[in-house]
Amino acid sequence: MAQGKEKKSWVDLYYEDVVVGEEVETPAHTMTYADILAFADVTRDHHPLHTDPEFCKSTPFGRPIAHGLYGLALMEGLKSEMRLYEHTSVASLGWDQVRFKKPIFPDDTVHVKVRFTDKRESRKPDRGVVTEQVELVNQDGEVVTEAVHATLLLRRQEGTSPA
Repeated sequence: MAQGKEKKSWVDLYYEDVVVGEEVETPAHTMTYADILAFADVTRDHHPLHTDPEFCKSTPFGRPIAHGLYGLALMEGLKSEMRLYEHTSVASLGWDQVRFKKPIFPDDTVHVKVRFTDKRESRKPDRGVVTEQVELVNQDGEVVTEAVHATLLLRRQEGTSPA
């Protein structure tokens, strides 16, 4: 880091703080078989691809895999732990172009890469829309899930500045 340049805070980003092209990475999380079973319980999706190790021996994966939607939900959870929009998020507007590119196995360690790809003012003057390219990456550097996410953020009120 250049002398005299402050490190950017990634906490509580307002619309104005987002710079198109900037990237941020989350800390890593190691997926467990217990995590997968808990997700199956919460969503009521007990497909044997996720919950039955014996069944999985006969599949191309050879062992249980995480639900694709668990990977997508985990992407948002890991972003949330960074507190990017802790007090500035109005709403998630949606996920597009979701692709489950590779399986996620128990004991895989994953993290999220977020690249801000677009931003625009909304119809309401106190808000703006930010678009993110989001990737869930495993311990081997492989993208296992990718998506585009749109989020609605608060804009700074006149007279306020970044903390």
